[in-house]
Amino acid sequence: MTVEVALAVMSGARTAHLAILDADGRRTGLVTRAQLAGFRASAAYTDRVRLSELAPAGTTPRP
Repeated sequence: MTVEVALAVMSGARTAHLAILDADGRRTGLVTRAQLAGFRASAAYTDRVRLSELAPAGTTPRP
């Protein structure tokens, strides 16, 4: 899912956070609407960035 889609889902569900799941359905992280909005305002943002490409807080970004 892209950052834009995640923000739309969160807005529609009126929630401030979204669980990130891997291909097996296991939770791998949690992202907040504030984190995504902050990323969207950064120079690294494009409308094609997927949540799986974002590093969880406190980790090193993926290459």
